[in-house]
Amino acid sequence: MIRTNQLPRALAAALLIVATTPAQQSDRSTYLHSLAALHPIDAHAHIWKSDPAFTAMLERWNLHIVDILYVDDKQPTALPLEQQRTAALAFVRSAHGHASLCTTFDPFRFSQPDFIQSAIASINKDFADGAIAVKVWKNVGMELKDSTGRYVMVDDPRLEPIYRDIQSHNKTLIAHQAEPDVAWGPPDPKALDSSYYATHPEWNMEKIPGAPSKRTILATRDRLLARHPGLRVVGAHLGSMESDVDLDAKAFDRYPNFAIDTGARVAHLTIQPSSKVRAFLIKYQDRVLYGTDIEFSGDETAKTAVDEWEQQLALDWRYFATADTFDYNGHTVHGLNLPPAVLKKLFHSNAVHWLPGVDPSKD
Repeated sequence: MIRTNQLPRALAAALLIVATTPAQQSDRSTYLHSLAALHPIDAHAHIWKSDPAFTAMLERWNLHIVDILYVDDKQPTALPLEQQRTAALAFVRSAHGHASLCTTFDPFRFSQPDFIQSAIASINKDFADGAIAVKVWKNVGMELKDSTGRYVMVDDPRLEPIYRDIQSHNKTLIAHQAEPDVAWGPPDPKALDSSYYATHPEWNMEKIPGAPSKRTILATRDRLLARHPGLRVVGAHLGSMESDVDLDAKAFDRYPNFAIDTGARVAHLTIQPSSKVRAFLIKYQDRVLYGTDIEFSGDETAKTAVDEWEQQLALDWRYFATADTFDYNGHTVHGLNLPPAVLKKLFHSNAVHWLPGVDPSKD
């Protein structure tokens, strides 16, 4: 399911299916055929199931998936890392060249003596099995503490050997640092993600005594970028600077090794002025990768997953590619009508550049 932080997963899936009329289905197909011509890459997804119907959807729309692992100790249904890896590799191998793996390491082993050696060995094994990137998740910065009780930040010197290893293999770090602004309060019922943090207090940093500020967390990400200018870093979810594309622009100007993906944050673009977002995407057309952040796992059926992906892909294509005025998740938006060359980069070429190996034909 898409991880938009807005709706419960089951409800979100139901709305995607029930709210689609036959006419909308026809429109969706038109948008998807246009998108398929670009051989789109979803640079941010989470898949731990294999199903022929889902693979058929990838083939139908020339879609390539970057399947990202992450370790979540707060979600009762989350798979342990080894189970994730096994399921994700099985999916990648069954996808007929339509999927790539982004691996991760277990941050909760941080205080163990063999943490670095074990993490690097596991990462390198996944590289040998075809992994193209490594994810560092939000629990680094927002949850993980060392043996002294201090929060571990992404620029912690003790993580340096991992970053050097990633760079030495010419791989990419996908960094999900921080969350939307509303996670730090004050509560705003009109905020896009407010309902998520109301029902997930474990990530509501306003309610956690001594929690680091969002500014502090993003500053550690920036120090990492400055310290490793040769390491490619893709900031997940618009780099957690979703409130204003000007923030991303400043980061791009300062750090040439930094790009962002759109995973679960296109809605945040739609509520900013269309002309401003369009100018940003044209100016920085080499720095933004398209991603959905949809998840296919657990008891979810392939039909539900296919419907959700097709709905989201079509909706996002309409926003980026057309000049239509339409409803996007309850907001009236104006399509950006981006130039064809920019659309090609957003949906395909930027992923090829920032995630070497994602397109075997380019190796």
